[in-house]
Amino acid sequence: MTEFRSRLPLSALAAGLAGLAVVAMVVDRRAGLSGDRELSSVTGTLLDFAAPIEKVLAAPIEFVRDGWDDYVALFSVRDENEMLRERMSKIEEENLQLREALVASGRLERIVEMREQFDVPMLPAELVGVDASPWFRSVLVDRGRDRGVRSGMPVVSEHGLVGLVTAASREAAKTMLVLDRRSAVDGVVQRSRSRGVVRGQGSDFLEFEFVARGAQVAPGDLVLTSGLDGVFPKGIRIGEIIEVSDPGDRLLQTARMRPSVDFGRLEQIFVMLRRGATMEFLYSVDGASGRSGPSS
Repeated sequence: MTEFRSRLPLSALAAGLAGLAVVAMVVDRRAGLSGDRELSSVTGTLLDFAAPIEKVLAAPIEFVRDGWDDYVALFSVRDENEMLRERMSKIEEENLQLREALVASGRLERIVEMREQFDVPMLPAELVGVDASPWFRSVLVDRGRDRGVRSGMPVVSEHGLVGLVTAASREAAKTMLVLDRRSAVDGVVQRSRSRGVVRGQGSDFLEFEFVARGAQVAPGDLVLTSGLDGVFPKGIRIGEIIEVSDPGDRLLQTARMRPSVDFGRLEQIFVMLRRGATMEFLYSVDGASGRSGPSS
């Protein structure tokens, strides 16, 4: 009961203020209809007194209206963001496809140049498997005998020499990389024409072994296939000399090489559909003796 009495004056004050606000609005309306430009002192006082009250009473309505407008605007912004995300996703996909097309076009241009240079038909193939053995470095490609792939055929990429086909089934072929410890390629330094043998080390680097006397080999030199081993055509890039060892009293000197091909990023290769003279001779002899070819 005491609490009700304490709230009663506040309620009466609020009701009175609201009534004054209504009276002021009615008086102001009548004055506007009658054409009066000036308000009486009483009416002016009531209007001045009622204006803050009207503002307070209108505040909740304004708050609700602004909140509703913001709520509706948020839905619109959310829809716009979703549309923008979809457009960005499509643009990124298109850009990715364009980049892949540019890479492929550059790749094909270099392969066309290589095909014209060596006058050898080249069959594109994709890597489908990698030898997990720590002792051997080889890959499996998705082209085989049905597409003309035979053991002993060189394998290249647009950057240089990849390796040699060592076995082929109807639909796949195994390629020994130049990184393999069994790999040996006759090479020549492009600058000085010094010859040597490029050997695989089972790692990501190669070793160039050459006769120290009279040879001119220095870091930065590019080593190409010499073609004298009868396995690989002449002029394919093998790698770059990065370090030359001190020969001391030895006749043979070695140099460390970085392969021209980045084998960690290798995806597509090209099989040269022609065997060199040495490979052709070896496989013809094996065929005549009733064997299918050298074991891999």
